[in-house]
Amino acid sequence: MEYKGFDNAKYLEMQSAKILERIDMFGDKLYLEFGGKLFDDYHAARVLPGFEPDSKIKMLSQLKDKAEILIVINANDIEKNKTRSDLGITYDLDVLRLIDIFKSHGFYVGSVVLTRFAEQPSVIAFQQRLELRGIKVYKHYPIVGYPSEVEKIVSDEGYGKNEYVVTTRPLVVVTAPGPGSGKMATCLSQLYHENKRGVKAGYAKYETFPVWNLPLNHPVNIAYEAATADLNDMNMIDPFHLEAYGTMAVNYNRDVEIFPVLSAMLSKIMGQSPYKSPTDMGVNMAGHCIIDEDVVRRACEQEIIRRYYDAQLDVRRGLIGKETISKIEILMQKMKISTADRAVVKPALEKEELTGEPSCAIQLNSGEIVVGKTGNLLGASASALLNALKALANIDDSIDLISSKVIEPIQTLKVKHMGSVNPRLHTDEVLISLAVSAATDPTARLAMAQLSKLKGAQMHSSVVLSHVDNSTLKKLGINVTSEPKRRT
Repeated sequence: MEYKGFDNAKYLEMQSAKILERIDMFGDKLYLEFGGKLFDDYHAARVLPGFEPDSKIKMLSQLKDKAEILIVINANDIEKNKTRSDLGITYDLDVLRLIDIFKSHGFYVGSVVLTRFAEQPSVIAFQQRLELRGIKVYKHYPIVGYPSEVEKIVSDEGYGKNEYVVTTRPLVVVTAPGPGSGKMATCLSQLYHENKRGVKAGYAKYETFPVWNLPLNHPVNIAYEAATADLNDMNMIDPFHLEAYGTMAVNYNRDVEIFPVLSAMLSKIMGQSPYKSPTDMGVNMAGHCIIDEDVVRRACEQEIIRRYYDAQLDVRRGLIGKETISKIEILMQKMKISTADRAVVKPALEKEELTGEPSCAIQLNSGEIVVGKTGNLLGASASALLNALKALANIDDSIDLISSKVIEPIQTLKVKHMGSVNPRLHTDEVLISLAVSAATDPTARLAMAQLSKLKGAQMHSSVVLSHVDNSTLKKLGINVTSEPKRRT
């Protein structure tokens, strides 16, 4: 069974209550900056077993009638065609994706803000594209001296030059396709304009990690450091919180470094800053909802090792430097773990050594480990996937779930007509073949019924997996790592 270490229902209740409390604190309106992923937060789901990847949107759904969405995008990111590595789409396309997703959940998307707008032609074209879809677009401009020259920034020559974004609801959720989009600057600009109009508006920040009320070296916070090792972020004790309250709280270096400037801006806009520390700004209740420390620790250990393998692949691809690997190795030493603590690594490597072919191992939630090797019909990951389904359904290993008579015509199609040099079936092709077989074969149908039980399983490959295999396994909820080497 999959063990839970996090109470998701309690989290939804506490988080929505905390946000309502923060709205009441200011009176009329709250600009809530959303950091991290609003949808599909798989990192949180991995390190806090029981946390649902869509928890944030579920929580906001409880406040749907009070909330509107404001999406921010940096004009320079549009001009440079900046891409989200996890989705493989540009930031401007992700804005359109976010709008569609929010609307499909019944949220009101009020507007889009183009930050650092400087009449870039591609940005103007994007503005027109949004307006044709009925989306209001506002422009915020570069401010010379930002963020240090507070007097100039908080004036008619600074925020005053930005277009005022018209909002109609008490909770304005400010989100973006990725970091560096200008969410905080947008919130502060709005506070400036709201204050001039006599509106009692405030600002708060919603970041799930690091978790402020867990120790600095708690596995959850160390796992977050591993996840951001390539960004030069660092968890640290919030010195402002310690001085103001005499209690420890964890934050990360960028928020701590910018807080004196942010506090000065809030004081100039509102008369005095409502916050004594960067931790005060947060509304994150995740630390109150951990129900099993051991389960969470084990999950965090696996996530850190997973990040280590991911970093090795990214170094091989030339995306990051080797220093990222060194940072994660230090974190692993701090946690007293190694790759040997990932149970699927050894079986996968041993199978490859035995067969001389790429191999995979999957650890089911029961703890059972199954392996798969590369054959004439199937790739290693596809083979391991079918073997995992057999194990879950108690189907004898000697039974073929998919007849070779079904597989061979697909191979012919791939090689002779689709131009593929690899005749072996990938995981997505195997699942389609299994679904077809299930129409007439009760054994295949029984195997298909086990797919949901793969969520939370661990997998390791002796070679780099293809993009399609990675994507398919991720959709099934399997946490995958692989050695940083290719088959050929």
